[in-house]
Amino acid sequence: MNKYMEMAIKEAQDGIHDGHGGPFGCVIVKDGNVIGKGHNEVIKRQDPTCHGEMMAIRNACKTIGSFDLNGCELYTTAQPCPMCHGAILWSNIRKVYYGCTIEDTDKIGFRDEEFFSGEWDFLEELDRPECLDLFEEYNNIQDKEHY
Repeated sequence: MNKYMEMAIKEAQDGIHDGHGGPFGCVIVKDGNVIGKGHNEVIKRQDPTCHGEMMAIRNACKTIGSFDLNGCELYTTAQPCPMCHGAILWSNIRKVYYGCTIEDTDKIGFRDEEFFSGEWDFLEELDRPECLDLFEEYNNIQDKEHY
């Protein structure tokens, strides 16, 4: 067994045994060193964004003092959901290793599959011109860091 995946599994086990949330654990590695770890804390924090990957990303960013996790690898017990997938992309992590699939998580009661296969009929564009003005304002700012 891969030692980092073993750590992710242990992280998930700690979380489920403490009643924090589902069986999702994650570690982030850079140059052979673990710089971040986390497990699902949705129940503990009463916050639907506290997935294992999100917690590990927050922990890793705090550890290195940057939002840029370029050069890092992420090990997680399950294929990332759309939210976590987005955070992984935005943090510049380029390699993800996962254990269980979206179909596996669906079988134990999590609904990630509907996000990959369904229509998002709750989305509606509103006040685009005003929001484009906001984007233009931001784009005209000098000396900014942006993604």
